[in-house]
Amino acid sequence: MNEAAIDLQPGTDQTPGSGLAPGAATLAAAVIAVSAVAHEGRSADVALQSADERGDRAAVRAIALGTLRWYLRLAPALAKLIDRPPADMPPLLRGLLIAAAHQVEYSRAAPEVCVHLAVDAARALGLPRATGFVNAVLRRFVRERAELLAAVDSDLAARHAYPAWLARELEAAWPEHCEAILRASNEHPPMTLRVASAAAREQYLAELAASGREAELVKDFPEAVLLRHSAPVTALPGFAEGWVSVQDAGAQLAALLLDARAGDRVLDACAAPGGKSAHILQRQSKIDLLAVDDDSARLALVTATFSRIGAKPQSARTRLVDLTQSDALADEALFDRILVDAPCSATGVIRRHPDIKLLRRAEDIAGFARLQRRILERCFARLAPGGRLVYSTCSILPAENERMLGDFLEATPSARVLPWPSGLALPTGAVRQKIGVQLLPGAGSASTDGFYYACLGRAEGA
Repeated sequence: MNEAAIDLQPGTDQTPGSGLAPGAATLAAAVIAVSAVAHEGRSADVALQSADERGDRAAVRAIALGTLRWYLRLAPALAKLIDRPPADMPPLLRGLLIAAAHQVEYSRAAPEVCVHLAVDAARALGLPRATGFVNAVLRRFVRERAELLAAVDSDLAARHAYPAWLARELEAAWPEHCEAILRASNEHPPMTLRVASAAAREQYLAELAASGREAELVKDFPEAVLLRHSAPVTALPGFAEGWVSVQDAGAQLAALLLDARAGDRVLDACAAPGGKSAHILQRQSKIDLLAVDDDSARLALVTATFSRIGAKPQSARTRLVDLTQSDALADEALFDRILVDAPCSATGVIRRHPDIKLLRRAEDIAGFARLQRRILERCFARLAPGGRLVYSTCSILPAENERMLGDFLEATPSARVLPWPSGLALPTGAVRQKIGVQLLPGAGSASTDGFYYACLGRAEGA
């Protein structure tokens, strides 16, 4: 093909036009979201907001997230078919080629249909002069993809569509588990529910069965129920009434480890969107819980969650707080229980948020560790003698977990590591560390996300 004769600059019409093949406008909308993530650094949730009102929003979301999941495998394969640096291509065009290649390789549609839709999607995206280019590149990809992808797959990171730096970090941290982690992070995540009361799990299974939904109990997690097939939350019996919440089994450990008792003052730091706060309250309502976050919009989600579960105002408060400030919560009495669900790289939840593969950078990790340390220091200062602080992340990188805590403990003589509670089963697949416990993505019968937990207390007399 002679690219020099092709004008690849986008046109002015960004609105899908009439006369397009069915599905072309859907593909075009997905490409816009993919491009916003890959070239503008937006999260997928933000990039997909424009599709919320579309009738095909589920399809747009599926194509966009699937493309992001496999972007770093497909992009190098396509690059071998193009005689110019990818950076020289218009972002929408590059996104279209990668999204179409995803449909060819991973969807059930016939490859020829995928190519035809991509050509029409180019028109919908305002790229009419690039249709011949799109057609030629994708037809070559269809013919040569086995050889192209075999070459890409010789590299561990590219085979699993991971950034090279992150694959190296995981190899160093988890040499025996690395490939299983990478593989699990590309699988479809389960939809796990948390029933408000462990005693009601069997009854809730019956409710689900009556509504035509298959589910099973989850070993090691007393309130967890695993759906065989995902469903909209509005279709779940009792969701609106707060009887059940959507929460990964690994995330359900936070409230179990915290073990709040009647009369305790409890702090949920970085609480949004409120799932763990809700769990704490539904296990023990006779507490004074303060849920804080530094983002007012996200804090509103906590308030909405409290409303949905019917939390009493005297038991559940919210407050806008920046926990990195030295005087954060200085006007609050000490807390008996503190949950620090710290901001992190989210490398343990990539299967739910594949955009993380494109958004995270190696240099981000040290920044997260510094932020986690500041928040932990502020929160530990508010822990009452004899109290318990649970530190948690959805990261699987030691720099944000065991290593950061080790540095904190060395600098904080009054802090000590508490043992795993004797009455709480260690979930299948959990890995004990020198400090804390790591859940790896897809591990155990619950197929949890990747979470890290450690329990801290204050040394006697400190």
